[in-house]
Amino acid sequence: MRNWNRWVVLLCIPLLTTCAGKGSERIIKLGHGLGVSHPVHEAMVYMADLAREKSNGQLEIKIYPNSQLGSERELVELLQIGSLGMTKVSAATLESFAPRVQVFSMPYIFRDDAHRDLVLKGDVGKELLLEGEQFWLRGLCYYDAGKRSFYTKQKPVETLDDIKGLKIRTLESNMAINMIKSFGSSPTPVSYGELYTALQQGIVDGAENNPPSLYTSRHYEVCKYYSINEHTAVPDVVVISTKVWNLLTDQEKEWLQEAADESAVYQYQLWEKSVDMSLREMEKAGVIISYPDQTPFREAVVSLYESIKQNNPDLYKLVERIQSAKD
Repeated sequence: MRNWNRWVVLLCIPLLTTCAGKGSERIIKLGHGLGVSHPVHEAMVYMADLAREKSNGQLEIKIYPNSQLGSERELVELLQIGSLGMTKVSAATLESFAPRVQVFSMPYIFRDDAHRDLVLKGDVGKELLLEGEQFWLRGLCYYDAGKRSFYTKQKPVETLDDIKGLKIRTLESNMAINMIKSFGSSPTPVSYGELYTALQQGIVDGAENNPPSLYTSRHYEVCKYYSINEHTAVPDVVVISTKVWNLLTDQEKEWLQEAADESAVYQYQLWEKSVDMSLREMEKAGVIISYPDQTPFREAVVSLYESIKQNNPDLYKLVERIQSAKD
């Protein structure tokens, strides 16, 4: 019955996504898979408030959190057919629709936070926001999704030997899957909404994510070891359906883009605070947090870079542009 109700809602969306209400009111539906306490959701609420304020109530963003309208991939597909207006998607998921975006999923692609921010705000970042337009997906801005590390049920991941042979939940991303393989683990794609149960039932031995997501998902109730090796720093992307974007007036586009850009600044601030809070609260809950030496993990993925260089020269040019980016 629960799935049936969800599909009834989805069938109704085309009538509601962008419509004229009182006066010239425009309503855009935004669905995402995170909980309402997550900093990404809070930033989206801020974006909706800004859009309403800038437009004097003429532009409304209505938010559906907690996977009410489907998984992340399903939401992207709804954007493609114009049945949903906006979503938040990991760049790792977006790569299935815009392949060059997978460069952001490459392990240890960024030197540090400053380098990451430089790239996302620069030419490469701007190019890749629009990379999915031919697939009806237009990026508005990047949100900070932190750095992803391993959390496990039975033991901490202090060395590569500790993770070899484990079934690790991974994103539906070829790059993420190949990375997990390079560490000697068995990548097991599981939707985010089903991961808690998959961990409980032993379908997977662990997963990898950032501190706020581990905390707000309550996966730490099952996995008591968090090994912060920070293998990737994959950004989130706020995406709008180009079919919906093209229905907006120039003024509405301006309001929406400004609201998105300002919400990104706010989201980065929220994220930093959330990381600190999440780590403190998980330690209180008995999670053992460790910081393994990153060197073996970095060495294990060198072959990934070599493979990209040999088999995907166009993508490797992006790698080189990112690596050479300087202030």
